[in-house]
Amino acid sequence: MKTITKAVIPAAGLGTRFLPATKAMPKEMLPVVDKPAIQYVVEEAVASGLDDVIMIIGRNKNALANHFDRVTELEIALERKGDHSKLANVNHSNDLADIHFVRQGDPLGLGHAVLRARKHVGHEPFAVLLGDDLIDDRDELLTPMIEQCQKREATIIALMEVPAESISMYGCAAVEPTDEPGVVRVTGLVEKPSAADAPSNLAIIGRYVLRPEIFDVLEETAPGKGGEIQLTDALQVLAADASIAGGVYGVIFDGRRYDTGDRLDYIKSVIQLALAREDLGADLAPWVKELGARL
Repeated sequence: MKTITKAVIPAAGLGTRFLPATKAMPKEMLPVVDKPAIQYVVEEAVASGLDDVIMIIGRNKNALANHFDRVTELEIALERKGDHSKLANVNHSNDLADIHFVRQGDPLGLGHAVLRARKHVGHEPFAVLLGDDLIDDRDELLTPMIEQCQKREATIIALMEVPAESISMYGCAAVEPTDEPGVVRVTGLVEKPSAADAPSNLAIIGRYVLRPEIFDVLEETAPGKGGEIQLTDALQVLAADASIAGGVYGVIFDGRRYDTGDRLDYIKSVIQLALAREDLGADLAPWVKELGARL
């Protein structure tokens, strides 16, 4: 199997949960401490060896392209001021990866967004990273998933245990164990089931390492829940028939994940990541404790 170097990041959503903040600014550009959420995702991809990034965008998403481009006048101003620390931070986002932008056009769901990357990806395995899910850089997830894809020549999805009352917010996996701890074979997938109908408490979170056969399946996938082409439905086809592309396996993640797609979880994410920072945590922690004592 070829070395996996390509990452697809769907970023065409309207961000309606964060209106009016996202009326003129993409939700992926919402700051998480001092970086936009999308930069964390690109940095994670690059750290796992994925330096060819395809971002699927919609209308009014030019800010995403601008963020990863040069801003010459800003760089000159910082250079003149001698503010080399800020200049290094600005240049870091310019040089992260080779980033391409593809329009989704019609908002027909995650499966459709992934399908839009077909021409660029070609006949290679690739990763998909959802911008709403941030994985703490102290915890590995994508790298072990890539290793499992190469070892098993199969599709790999990230799974995480969630409370039963929350499973209806996620795609859910039916699984059976393998001979490797933390790795399961996926036998079935259900998109946003009720707690009573869920086959497990293992939720699909926003990391996938897919074989190129997924594109042919997505081409034949009819709209599902919400009238959208669901990636989960296409993965169910692969899980049900291992002869298509080696089946589907799950890597169970028990590390730190931050959901920036929900307002409350977004606020929690900012606080948790700020507390982990060497330059902010020591001063912020006493204030958080004091605030908690007052409430």
